[in-house]
Amino acid sequence: MKVLFILIIILLFILLWLSLDFYLGRKNQIKHLKRQDPPFRHSHIDLYTDGPELFADFFSELKKAKHHIHILFYIVKDDQFSTEFLNILKDKAKEGVEVRLLLDRIGSHLIKENTIQSLESHGVKFAFSHPLRFPFIFYSLHARNHRKITVIDGKIGYIGGFNIGKEYINLDPKLSPWRDYHLKMIGEGAADLQKEFLTDWYNEKKIHLLENPIYFPSLPKGSCQHQIIPSRGIYLEETFSSMIRNARTSIIIGSPYFILSKRLLNDLLAARGRGVTLTILVPKTADHPFVKEASYPFLRKLISQGAIVYQFLNGFYHAKTCIIDDKICDIGTANFDHRSLFLNYEINCYIYDHAFIQKVLKVIETDIHHSKKLTLKELNQFDPWRSCKEIVARSIRMFL
Repeated sequence: MKVLFILIIILLFILLWLSLDFYLGRKNQIKHLKRQDPPFRHSHIDLYTDGPELFADFFSELKKAKHHIHILFYIVKDDQFSTEFLNILKDKAKEGVEVRLLLDRIGSHLIKENTIQSLESHGVKFAFSHPLRFPFIFYSLHARNHRKITVIDGKIGYIGGFNIGKEYINLDPKLSPWRDYHLKMIGEGAADLQKEFLTDWYNEKKIHLLENPIYFPSLPKGSCQHQIIPSRGIYLEETFSSMIRNARTSIIIGSPYFILSKRLLNDLLAARGRGVTLTILVPKTADHPFVKEASYPFLRKLISQGAIVYQFLNGFYHAKTCIIDDKICDIGTANFDHRSLFLNYEINCYIYDHAFIQKVLKVIETDIHHSKKLTLKELNQFDPWRSCKEIVARSIRMFL
């Protein structure tokens, strides 16, 4: 009995420590952050939905770089495809191109020390983003840099959902084909991506490059009006909420993880109440435990109010998008989940160009064609195992 009592005391102490660590860590992260209103830009923007096509273009542009390459990824795996990517960076650094590679410490944990040493020996400047930091170790474990940014010579930018690994080029049998949305941006928007990369670089290396004009060349205007809006565990919920509350006719959401805050759930229910059509596209196949079950309580409520929910069947759906009234299209790195809303560093592109939005709608129409409608009857069928997983998911959904 005494041993049991001691174990209970230890467990309570651990839970108290984790709670305080998380609460104080989040408070520390957001205390100096202020809401910013990024400028409207005009760029030429292309949409990629297929990994092999994207990376053929991406690698080609990397090889043509003349002055610098700045890359931030959440995940770079330790596989043959990742090796090909890293070899391109080493070759460019040997040519005299400035190469900076910033990877999330947890997302890219498979990167070996000898790989980093090889990169640096070839002249690549390397850093991990968001390492575990004392005293908020538990919080820093969960608050990740989930951005995917590339800037080449200050003129060409990439942003979206793809990372570097074999699954992203359809070589993982369970998750193939991988469906994602990624943007290539030529023009004014590249400067905003550059600013965010160099800010994140400074946070880790304490090297200030934001005032150096060599990284911010004069850029042409494109035809596509947009905004680049970064978030750091705060204000993203407010941005999404404002978009939803301003919807008048339709809302389309695509996300691999659909774990809403109370505010966003209420916003979507209110939108349905005023007659706005709501279409949600999520994957049938999950790539993480419990994420699908964590979405079910929200999907039940929305379907019961007339929302249409589709589960993507043709591989794994990893795209992150929200289209409001065919007038605003969000594509970026943020999911509709608690991690993106309240923990991660994210970056999204909000597009206001009618012609581009029509292209995205055709892509979504294709994805819906490869999906099946999820019904309330299916979600309410007796399934003890699913119910148990939902209970577990509800208790940990902040970390899913």
